[in-house]
Amino acid sequence: MATERTLCIIKPDAVEKNTAGAVLALLESAGFSILALKRTHLPQAVAEGFYAVHKARPFFGELVTFMTRSPVVIAVLERDDAVAQYRKVMGATDPAKADAGTIRKLYGANVGENAVHGSDSLDNAKNEIAYFFASSEVAPSA
Repeated sequence: MATERTLCIIKPDAVEKNTAGAVLALLESAGFSILALKRTHLPQAVAEGFYAVHKARPFFGELVTFMTRSPVVIAVLERDDAVAQYRKVMGATDPAKADAGTIRKLYGANVGENAVHGSDSLDNAKNEIAYFFASSEVAPSA
């Protein structure tokens, strides 16, 4: 398997509950290296740009409002098969349907407030990482 990078966003609901550290610890224990990390409050324009692919969907406005209501923690993760492995560790979008021990089962409340975002493909991971981090902000591979 190839070493890959993926984007992690710890969403406002998890940050508000002070569980960002627990999420990061779970990711490290699952074999991920954290190559970049920042806590920020997303401006509306940044959230709208990031989620532009969903602009025509009925939940877009609610999603942007949610993602801008309080700080998020954004990280670049690396490991073998990072995209698929992170999606496995995240769990199902609906925390009620997520496997035990996954981030969303442990820290998510519902489909809308499900604790974390993760890239769904290697191409999207590259684009999402570049959206939030300059290359100089991301540590080289270990």
